[in-house]
Amino acid sequence: MDLQRLEKNLFDNVLEAQLKLGYEGRPMSLNYTSSSLKHLTGTDDIEKALDEFAAQSVERFGKLTFRSISGGYCITVPTEGTAYVHENSEKNSFMHRFIETVRSHTTIEKVLDVFREFSDDVEVTEMNNDEFQYLVYFRNGIPDDYRYCLADEEEIDGSHHITYHRFIAEDYDDLGF
Repeated sequence: MDLQRLEKNLFDNVLEAQLKLGYEGRPMSLNYTSSSLKHLTGTDDIEKALDEFAAQSVERFGKLTFRSISGGYCITVPTEGTAYVHENSEKNSFMHRFIETVRSHTTIEKVLDVFREFSDDVEVTEMNNDEFQYLVYFRNGIPDDYRYCLADEEEIDGSHHITYHRFIAEDYDDLGF
């Protein structure tokens, strides 16, 4: 069982929340579906994987706690874990630039430029379904291997606001877009 992917995903999710909401030096709880955890851990025995993950990551994240929720698990990262993410994130990383750009009420082209700033290997697919207009990801998985579903929403005043959802590839495929 390889738990590095779960660790990276947990780190990335905490970082994303900190970039959006600010770092407050508090514990953070994140909900994961059982199917996501199966994809991230490579096993159907989620409880065993979570116990093993907590033991392996205690030096970085502190004492993680888990509780079962409808359809998955809530993972609570203690204060020392959220501090670890805050202190160990690259300040000019893709996620930093992406969140900064999305929150600035910009155009889809400027958001796509951020992807292209970090890689020449960006896949952009126009979807135009009821949920989003673009699927964007790094084909080679660098700097990350998430699937970004982007929507360009026009505000009442004519300005634009980009919204997004970020998925691991398997979860995106499971959704059947």
